[in-house]
Amino acid sequence: MSLFRNFLNPKSKSDKGQDIPEKADRGKYMPDLKLPTDERFMLNFKNNGGKFLYCENDTEIIEAFDNILLENDWYETSCCCFDDNLKSKFDKFNLEFTKSGSSSFFLSTCEYLIANDGSILISSNQIKEKKFNELPDNFIILASTSQLVDTIGEGLRGIKSNNKQRIPSNITTIKSFETQKEGDFMSYGSSTKNLYLLLREDL
Repeated sequence: MSLFRNFLNPKSKSDKGQDIPEKADRGKYMPDLKLPTDERFMLNFKNNGGKFLYCENDTEIIEAFDNILLENDWYETSCCCFDDNLKSKFDKFNLEFTKSGSSSFFLSTCEYLIANDGSILISSNQIKEKKFNELPDNFIILASTSQLVDTIGEGLRGIKSNNKQRIPSNITTIKSFETQKEGDFMSYGSSTKNLYLLLREDL
């Protein structure tokens, strides 16, 4: 996964996306390049405005999380989180874990990462029955490289396979990660979130 190390190193906000090729660079009628799943997700996710931090192990996850808190002044603030495992994992940061949408940020895992459109597939396993507008504007999502899939259909099949006893409800995707695009026609009807993705290598 040296690809992720080359492309997905954290960058400051000032240089975010400068070295990432944009879809617009290709002609309108040129065929889409069939990139590997991981590359397609990375490009589409960044084009959607997401912030990507690649981590090789749990130590780097903790370091990246610490840097996010430092950058945003989220130390000793409230964190909306429904996952007891994540609460335990990050219990040394003096965060007040709540279920409130007025918290500084939302901390969660996800179901799958969708390469074709750079979106994140989630369900009631992560957000219960909450709507996006009932959650904080800032998201920190933890995922692993094994959760990368090509299409939403593949992700939905994976959810069904992983939850044979009871399929979760509230299945949806989030793919708009730049607050300045809130008024864009193309994002009308979607909920924009300032989102950090911590992707851990597990393949």
